[in-house]
Amino acid sequence: MNLRFYWRTGLFVEIDILEKLGKKEIKAENIAKNVIQDPGLLPEIFNGISSENSRIKFKSAKILRVISEENPEILYSKMDFFVNLLDRQNRILKWNAIDVIGNLTSVDSKNNFDKIFKKYYSFLSAESMITVAHVVDNSGKIAKAKPHLTEKITHELFKIEKIPRNQECKNILLGKAILAFGMFFDQIENKDYVISFVKRQLNNARNATKAKAEKILKIIE
Repeated sequence: MNLRFYWRTGLFVEIDILEKLGKKEIKAENIAKNVIQDPGLLPEIFNGISSENSRIKFKSAKILRVISEENPEILYSKMDFFVNLLDRQNRILKWNAIDVIGNLTSVDSKNNFDKIFKKYYSFLSAESMITVAHVVDNSGKIAKAKPHLTEKITHELFKIEKIPRNQECKNILLGKAILAFGMFFDQIENKDYVISFVKRQLNNARNATKAKAEKILKIIE
């Protein structure tokens, strides 16, 4: 049993973290707060990723994602763990790993992300639109955290127009790319190329994507 003791209403209460994770009513966000306060709990959460219990597995992944958003420093030394998750067949683990790695770029003092850049952006060609969406959604924060990768990230996002895909899915992804460009437009050298990319979406068949283009153009032009 992986036990910890917490002070509750005048008593020390014995808690099995993984057992708690298996309960539907326990929120991942609440456990994440406990782990941030007591990083000694991290090994148990990492163990949860290998659980045969799906609820424990996926809740553990969500906890790590929440921690990466709120306190990425305590997960940075485990970046390789999340890079390895990118190779998992389980898409939910892969999506969480993509998000965590994106969040860890804000504290990537050793430039570990630079070494896996090609691998990370290879998922723009993934069959699953959701997988692609996670990469695109994280691109803005990555570019902000790593300005020296701005042009490379811009080049990768341009590929969304050309990679063969269901048109409606592509339209959704183009909208996400527009929002990403809006986050780091001031860092981009070839601004005219990005403006042209966004202007092309003024005729997009998806109204939401067209609206994103109109909104961003008012800011960047």
